[in-house]
Amino acid sequence: MRIAVVGMGIIGGSFCKAIKKHTDHYVIGINRTQATLKKALADGAIDEIGDEKSLSSADIIILALYPGAAVEYVERNGEYIKKGAIVTDSAGIKADICPKLKALSEKFGFKFVGSHPMAGKETNGYVSSDGDLYNGASYIIVPCGADGEAVKTLSSLAVDIKFGMVKITTPEEHDRMIAFTSQLPHVLACAYVLSPCCKNHVGFSAGSYRDVSRVANINAELWSELFMENREPLIAELDTLIDNIHAITDAVKASDTDRIKELLNKAHKTKEELGE
Repeated sequence: MRIAVVGMGIIGGSFCKAIKKHTDHYVIGINRTQATLKKALADGAIDEIGDEKSLSSADIIILALYPGAAVEYVERNGEYIKKGAIVTDSAGIKADICPKLKALSEKFGFKFVGSHPMAGKETNGYVSSDGDLYNGASYIIVPCGADGEAVKTLSSLAVDIKFGMVKITTPEEHDRMIAFTSQLPHVLACAYVLSPCCKNHVGFSAGSYRDVSRVANINAELWSELFMENREPLIAELDTLIDNIHAITDAVKASDTDRIKELLNKAHKTKEELGE
């Protein structure tokens, strides 16, 4: 197949590298910065530097863009997309953008299948992309009404480039679960490092500090957009977290050792039952 990847940051660049490493598909790179495309071409991550007109020859188009930018890109360039082509995104939220991209697919005649690769790093940009980034990771597919053949094609591509699991879900379930598994940990990490103690952690910290603070090295522009576009599920998870923190805080303030043990054992049991 001919696969166009729009956006050559860590996600798009990793898609290109993984596709070239594990398949024989032809990869077209599209990006605002030409220097990045020239680097990708020199690396062998892409076969061709493309532009919006290249969309007319692509069987699959991967939009590795911020959520709002993905919608805007298709609005501007949908007329170039080949009829029947599969268009997918890579955004971390779905309920907000899936209806918009679904409507655009009906307007321009392509097949939209939402998706979200559950992988990343603390660093961004093409320089951080990696052909092995998706090895063993989960690939979430949100069909959004697309036919089974389109979903199967995208699922097969994910398996070919070494994703370890393909998860099919709805926009609503996706956003509810991502609020818990991804967005909440980023909020927690940022809140944690805002402590005045953080600047003096060297010499006092080890694995616990690294584990909790790791994702605080955050892309503020992207994550603020994700938080706002998924605000209701995120608020629900934040309220639950705050309630749990208050329960532990109240027990500590009351010197209630039995209550502290009860809460900690409940958390331990939850992890134990999950086999983690």
